[in-house]
Amino acid sequence: MISLSQQLIGEEAMVAFGVVLGKACQQKKLVVFLEGDLGMGKTTLSRGILQSYGHQHAVKSPTYTLVEPYEFNDAQVYHFDLYRLGDPQELEYMGIRDYFADDKTLCLVEWPEKGRMFLPTADLVIRINVITGGREVTVSANTSAGEGVLGQLHL
Repeated sequence: MISLSQQLIGEEAMVAFGVVLGKACQQKKLVVFLEGDLGMGKTTLSRGILQSYGHQHAVKSPTYTLVEPYEFNDAQVYHFDLYRLGDPQELEYMGIRDYFADDKTLCLVEWPEKGRMFLPTADLVIRINVITGGREVTVSANTSAGEGVLGQLHL
């Protein structure tokens, strides 16, 4: 498994990192797991990723709806937040597999451990931890597609 870590200080740095990561993810079918405690910046990172696709509006965590779709000219991004998922079986009822089927789909999944048995293997796992004054973001590749993304990151 290939990994890289980046220390980020402040919300702007998290968004900027998301933009860089999002540019490396474009034109690929990817599943990205976002891991970290409450308030670590998973949604803030997602905002940066979405900005790299051209999204300029607010990005809210889809805590109650479970998924927020974003359509772009040549791509689809699904932002999942499974924090309030009561039973992983709910994912099967909502047709979770359909979200991961398209060839130009990026799926960002917050709290993946809540539904892991119904989710495909993550191409990238992003873990966010607190450090003094900011966050440490570790990006790990689980697949060759994920390794390709890491190879494009210039930090």
